[in-house]
Amino acid sequence: MKIIDLENWNRKEHFEFFSKMASPYFGFTTEVDCTQAFETAKANQHSFFATYLHKSMIAVNAVDELRLRIVDNQVVLYDEVHGGSTIGRADGTFGFSFFRYSQNFEIFNEGLQKEIQSVQNSKGLGISNDDLPINHIRHTTIPWNSFSALLHPTNFDPKECIPKITFGKFNIKDGKKYLPVSIEAHHGLADGIHLAKYMEEFQKQLNK
Repeated sequence: MKIIDLENWNRKEHFEFFSKMASPYFGFTTEVDCTQAFETAKANQHSFFATYLHKSMIAVNAVDELRLRIVDNQVVLYDEVHGGSTIGRADGTFGFSFFRYSQNFEIFNEGLQKEIQSVQNSKGLGISNDDLPINHIRHTTIPWNSFSALLHPTNFDPKECIPKITFGKFNIKDGKKYLPVSIEAHHGLADGIHLAKYMEEFQKQLNK
């Protein structure tokens, strides 16, 4: 963990400018080619959800700006960030989850599957957002539909600094599978180039 020296930070003015806004979040929606990742997951009898979620976490941790958080009016760069996701239940509700990041898929997936089982056997929202460490990143999946735009709820808190990533149902074009992805981040901490770096690394991971 490293505290950023704001006075000598090359993003000082950007951070101050966007932090004055009631809603400093920005983002975009695009698609990634998930054909290889889907085939690999099925060949190894792994969950496709777990597969692309892990690859997303690798990509997130590869971009410094997505590991920045605002803590007690300071900007902190964490060594790594962990995962959070909404988990659906049979009754149509969902709960929040938290799982630790590991670059090793087997370790990551073991923790993820335990968390999924725990949430599916619980009620309400599950883990409270207040109980989640700030060095995590929010994921959610809309498995029923593909999409080209997305709207998140917001409490208009300029110190809200945890990026949000949303996945949809993949669609098939010319024999290839494309996964819709939406990413949002605090504009004082990250710009379009940094979100693009995440997408580039995510695609690289999906191709493996």
